Amino acid sequence: MEGNIHSIETFGTLDGPGIRYVVFFKGCPTRCLYCHNPDTWDISGGEQKSADWIVDDYERYQPFFKNGGMTATGGEPLMQIDFLIELFEKAKAKNIHTCLDTSGVVFDQNNVGLTQKFERLLQVTDLIMLDIKHIIPKEHFKLTQCNLTNVLDFAKFIDERNVDIWIRHVIVEGITFVNEYLEQLGHYIGGLKNVKALDVIPYHNMAETKYEQLGMDYPLKGMKPLTNDDAIKARNIILDVAKRRRREDL
Repeated sequence: MEGNIHSIETFGTLDGPGIRYVVFFKGCPTRCLYCHNPDTWDISGGEQKSADWIVDDYERYQPFFKNGGMTATGGEPLMQIDFLIELFEKAKAKNIHTCLDTSGVVFDQNNVGLTQKFERLLQVTDLIMLDIKHIIPKEHFKLTQCNLTNVLDFAKFIDERNVDIWIRHVIVEGITFVNEYLEQLGHYIGGLKNVKALDVIPYHNMAETKYEQLGMDYPLKGMKPLTNDDAIKARNIILDVAKRRRREDL
């Protein structure tokens, strides 16, 4: 089997613990207003790579991946779940730490065949970096053009199976950087038992140039970038509420 791959990064430091080999998959069903990789949306047009080729290529750089491993990101890797399963199974056979960066939007708990594939995938996945774009359903749809229900169902699914979770959340002025929304996200996270980390990422506008090069209109043109201080403030709000819920649930 071959996967449709957008690109590969051999020295990733932002996609899971340690230094990592990062595989960018083609294909994504979301249309996030702040997406910085619109060239990954279309599942076609990438390079065809086999799982064996990717694992072999990983091993060429293995001495550099101290405390790291392999991360599947995109795009949305779950759009190619069969290939992803094969890739992670081959990686785990080589004792490679596996991390999946996903929004979880393709999960469907009512699709038995699909959930069986997810069960198999989780057997060979060490860490899931789950992007929760927005915690309010209608606002999530406005931001991504996808439903929030599948994301939260997926979070529950992986939490119940004791897979480590890192939550990632991008803050955008007036869209997600709103105290009420941050507090509701914190309350939700506080109900998950297996969250190991929370990354709050401030919005930046560096994608504007890429959109221009692709001949696309940038949806958030003129939106003010946020700062690391804003991210720290938002993270503190989320964590304070999450900790409070955990205390209340004891």
